[in-house]
Amino acid sequence: MTSTAPAGALGARVRRGLAWSALSTVTLRVGGFLVGIVLARVLGPSEFGVYAVALTVQAVLVTLADLGLSADLIRSHEPERLAPTVGLLSLVAGGVLTAGMVATAPLVATAMGSPQSGPVVAVLSTTLLLAGAGVVPYAALQRAFEQKKIFSIAVVDFVVGTAVTLGLLAAGWGAMALAVGRVAAQLVTLVLQFAVTRTRPRFGLDRAVLRPTLLFGLPVAGANLLSWALLNVDNVVVARLLGSTALGFYVLAFNISNWPMSAIGQVVRSVALPAFAVQGRARTDQGRSTGDDLSPAVGLAAAAALPAGVLLAALATPVVRVVYGDVWRPSVPVLAALGLFGAMRVLFDLFASYLLARGRSRAVLLVQVVWFVALVVGVVVGARGWGIAGAGWAHLVVALVVVLPAYVWALRGAGVPWRPLGRALLRPASTSALAGVAAGGLAHVVSAPAVSLVVGCVVGGAVYAALTLRWFRGAVAGLRRGTADVEPDPASEVASPVEVDPVTPGPTVAGAALGATGMAP
Repeated sequence: MTSTAPAGALGARVRRGLAWSALSTVTLRVGGFLVGIVLARVLGPSEFGVYAVALTVQAVLVTLADLGLSADLIRSHEPERLAPTVGLLSLVAGGVLTAGMVATAPLVATAMGSPQSGPVVAVLSTTLLLAGAGVVPYAALQRAFEQKKIFSIAVVDFVVGTAVTLGLLAAGWGAMALAVGRVAAQLVTLVLQFAVTRTRPRFGLDRAVLRPTLLFGLPVAGANLLSWALLNVDNVVVARLLGSTALGFYVLAFNISNWPMSAIGQVVRSVALPAFAVQGRARTDQGRSTGDDLSPAVGLAAAAALPAGVLLAALATPVVRVVYGDVWRPSVPVLAALGLFGAMRVLFDLFASYLLARGRSRAVLLVQVVWFVALVVGVVVGARGWGIAGAGWAHLVVALVVVLPAYVWALRGAGVPWRPLGRALLRPASTSALAGVAAGGLAHVVSAPAVSLVVGCVVGGAVYAALTLRWFRGAVAGLRRGTADVEPDPASEVASPVEVDPVTPGPTVAGAALGATGMAP
């Protein structure tokens, strides 16, 4: 993790990282969507379901594969010292999870109602070992804002996985083709991660760093697992209380709301943790306060997420009618709530990244625990009282009443005052609301759903841009001033004379069909 390359100002590196991360997110999502269409036509529903069961098990366990250690490497003052210990711990964790998944594959598959998926679960478990082995080089790439290199590796991963999968499908391998394709792609990714960072696997055990590393990492792993649970517990409640038909309407709304918000959140997460970590180290070394460096980032993240969420809520009716048809209109009130909640989730991801950069992983875990408990209660109450709409609105109510105050409390513990955060949110929130009113009002007047959707987007976007553009330029300028004198430390560079250039730890997703690309452990 050492460097021979000169460091660039933090602001410039963050902007480049954001640009490459945005390109990566769009490219891989479109590619995954297209390949998913092909696979859905080649595989029957039963075979695709077999792989879906295996992928679900892997998705749960991969949140634990690195024990939160990549985040510790990204934020550390001494990554070189930590690397051998982190490499050993993550490899052992990945190996244990792989062995456990192989041993229990038949039982797990049967418990999930798909006994035939047992062998697929066992093969896919290999990705956990590979993910653990790749923690150190992946953290090095993230720490150095090497999103271009991460994107390049992800493209190779996607191409290899797709080629192997389609080739094996043509040979009649069925669902096993997807699992083998995923393993092959992740193996190639692991080799490329070490190659582009010009490092080799190093394993050791420094007892002096072992305890603090685990004290930081284990809460991160727990928080990651709870994050997965938070995105799925509502499905369980809705299915049990309201039935499978209601669940279908609910899941459709959740998926639509997840399109823009997961993309925005993924882009923000890709640079937030390393940026806050570099900024914190620099300000600490200079004896300056680190409590005022979150607000500018919050304002800009809100400027992207809030209008997207508000417009999605305001235009929920034409969105559902145009994309899926009138038969899916019961999803509209759920989409309206989840669109707004999705915008909040982007901000929560940013808050969590800041807290992790400051070493406050236990505070993040505590917030996630409180969130999970409150959401279970809220969704149960909402579903019983108001059906799927109540379940959807429970997300937003819990976010505003429970989760936001919890994060404000946690951030105050990290030295962040709440008033600057409120001021940073004021302009994006108020202008997004006005844009939503304008878009929703016009969409309500126009009867043709496709026309109302286009008109609503154009008018809402124009109103938001007119009211926000000047403020946005000032916010960007302020962020540049705040990072202009912050240089990434030498340890945050990847040794490379040639420019070839993850909250949630957690895998990058290139489409449900192919699963995780394996870039992140």
